[in-house]
Amino acid sequence: MINKFKNSPWCNSKLIAGGGLLLLIALLGIIGPLFYNINSARVGSCPLNLPPAFVSNPGPDFPASSISHPLGTESSGRDIMALLIAGLPNTLRVGLFAASMGIIAGIILGFMAGYLGGWVDNVIRTLADSFMTIPRLAVLIVISAYVKQLTIANMAFLLAMFAWMHPARVLRGQVLSMRERGYVRIAKLSNASSFSIMFKEIMPNLLPFLAASFTGGVSATILAATGLEALGLGPSRIPTLGMTIFYSIRASAIIRGMWWWWGFPILLLVLIFISLFLITLGMDEVANPKLRKSRLA
Repeated sequence: MINKFKNSPWCNSKLIAGGGLLLLIALLGIIGPLFYNINSARVGSCPLNLPPAFVSNPGPDFPASSISHPLGTESSGRDIMALLIAGLPNTLRVGLFAASMGIIAGIILGFMAGYLGGWVDNVIRTLADSFMTIPRLAVLIVISAYVKQLTIANMAFLLAMFAWMHPARVLRGQVLSMRERGYVRIAKLSNASSFSIMFKEIMPNLLPFLAASFTGGVSATILAATGLEALGLGPSRIPTLGMTIFYSIRASAIIRGMWWWWGFPILLLVLIFISLFLITLGMDEVANPKLRKSRLA
């Protein structure tokens, strides 16, 4: 049984490492509130400008560190650890929601374009090409500036508007190559419907590829959301990693030497991107036999 698992394409060091790291990060947001008081993420709930507890000599501009605030506090009296624990689930939620909506739209449009062909393919391909030429960040900035009150759902929907093109284009190419396979021809001869052939015959063979596209989409949408939030265009009343960075920029934390205010959120984002990148690489090897052979060679 163990040898069978070792020879399985799912026994992939990149996939296991990335999944384990992402699980640890997710657990910080899930079980963190059970062990840490996230009410200290509210304004004025803590002393101001405390450095992390492991900084023994913060300098004359800062008060002495406190063990009750292990990662320090910021200028509004909010605990950095509490901000990370409260903001991490919201940041992941934006990426998951936006990537899910984008991959669902990409699956539907990509399968229709690749399998049906003809004018359907022409219309979908033209739309995807047109959207890909639009400067996404500039459009998102303009739209976000006009939305009076952003929520997690609103931001996810805005990001999903530009998250479907790449999956649709890539899936179209995959379906074009697979629709001429033998099992697809047999399904056509059996009078199976186009819907059944697309989503019952072709789609199961693309699941590892879809998973890789999804994790890549999550990473891209989290990056886009963080960019908007760092510009002050995120949900101001909802704690996220990007909004924490925005408030540190607005308060000149870099100039004032308060590195813990922006450093820890950035470090957590880097770990998220590394874990998603490793998962994407691992899923690519699962979906691509050539990559698996080169890994085993």
